[in-house]
This record gives sequence, structure tokens and C-alpha cells, in this order.
Amino acid sequence: PRLIHRGLTMSAYLQEIENLSNLRASQGDAWNGINPEYAVRMRMQNRFKSGLEIAQYTADIMRQDMADYDQDPGNYTQSLGCWHGFVAQQKAIAIKRHRGTLNKKYIYLSGWMIAAMRSEFGPLPDQSMHEKTAVPALIAEIYTFLKQADSRELNKLFRALDKARDDKNVTEEKRIIDKIDNFESHVVPIIADIDAGFGNEEATYLLAKKMIEAGACCIQIENQVSDAKQCGHQAGKVTVPHEDFLAKVNAVRYAFLELGVDDGVIVARTDSLGADLTQKVPVSRNE
Repeated sequence: PRLIHRGLTMSAYLQEIENLSNLRASQGDAWNGINPEYAVRMRMQNRFKSGLEIAQYTADIMRQDMADYDQDPGNYTQSLGCWHGFVAQQKAIAIKRHRGTLNKKYIYLSGWMIAAMRSEFGPLPDQSMHEKTAVPALIAEIYTFLKQADSRELNKLFRALDKARDDKNVTEEKRIIDKIDNFESHVVPIIADIDAGFGNEEATYLLAKKMIEAGACCIQIENQVSDAKQCGHQAGKVTVPHEDFLAKVNAVRYAFLELGVDDGVIVARTDSLGADLTQKVPVSRNE
């Protein structure tokens, strides 16, 4: 039989309180100062303990969305660029309030926005001249703010629940507990731009690891020459031979596999149609 609490069928939230109540009781009098419900609320407000947990959680979302799109192209996703964690947070909160859900809504972390807004050298064009560490740093910042949105919105529900109990309004209490049980996180997938990898395949692999550890489930990479990289809207782009690009794509996949995010997503972008030439092969000439 399911446990009953004040006339309510035991929910996931109430079940977790019951579990922690039993844990507290098992400690004798040592934990008498601990309120199990407060501890449960803290757990819910800190659902994701690491960036890797976020990467796996969002990779699962993205893979399901991709499958949904394959079944029906009307099930498309939307991604908006964000250059600061606060911007991402307010975007997520606003969309969820307006639409009631963040389903199929992503964040796009664009290389050109980092170059323009986050470089210590000041505003730069999209030519990979900004600090490569700015990319994983922004991913971590965005997810810090999105987790804070969860904490803030859950706290509103907890306060409303306390008020319903004070008012002895069982109907309202049940309604709020149901909302707590079905709370949708503001943590959504990030499509993170790694430009052309900021170097060779080893450099690409190392940076991809940092991005995944920060929470990225999807990494976008392009087939330009790293040290000659141009904005996608500029002329003068130079692409690498296919085997060089595939080596970088594989480097990103190895990073995902090493960190246990086996279903991480790679967007392999080509600038071949807009490129003036492919990377020159160095030769020696005897005079």
C-alpha cells in the first residue's frame, strides 16, 4: 500500500521526506536538530552535482528530440544565443512562464558572441582569437544561473506549500505537492561552439573535455584551419583536408566517451562552400 500523509497519497516528494525521516531516526538523538523536509528541499534545489551530470541529462533530452524530429519535422527545436549566465537564466524563466514548458528549447553558445563579449582583449571578430578557456567558463556560468533558477522557482513552491499547510487547505496542499513532483528543470541543452578546435586534434580533445565537464552535451565544430579561422560570414576562409577534420571530430567523440557521456552530440559544420581554398600542403623545393 502507498503511504498516506495528511490524507494525501504519498508523492515522490513526500516519499523522500519519509526516507530521510527514517534515516534521521536511525541516528538516535544525534540528528534531532535536522528537519528531514528541509533536507529534501535542499536536495531538490541542488539536483545536479556536477557538469557531467548535466551533460548526460541534456544529451538524453537532445537525443530524444532528434528522434522526435526524425518522426515529424514539425517537432523542431529552437536555440537562442546567450553571452552571459544571467541572460540565459532570464530567457529560460521567461519562456517557461510564457509557454508553460522548456520542451525543445535550447541555448546556443556562439563563438562569435564570446569573441565579441567575453574576450579579455576586448571586442574581437569571430576569428578564434579569444581565450579558449572562455568557452567552458561560460558553459559553467550559464548552468550555474540555470540551476539557480530551479532553486528560486522551487523555493516559491515550498513557501506556498507551507502557507497552504498553515491555512489547513488540503486541496491547495495537494495541488502544490503535485507541482513539486512534476517540476520541470530550467537546465536545458547547450549547443556549444568550439570553432575549429583551437589547434590540432589534441588541442580539440582537451578543450572538448573541459566543455563537457562544464555541462555541454553538444559540441559544434567547423572544418576551417584553426590559425587562419575567419567568421562564417567573411571571405578568405581556408578549410582543412577531410581527414584532418575527421580527426578532430573523432577527438571530440573520444572526449565524450572518456567522460562517460556516450550519446553526446557533435555538430560537424562545413565551410567548404564559402571557402576560397583548402589548406596548402607544405613541400620542400631543392634549388
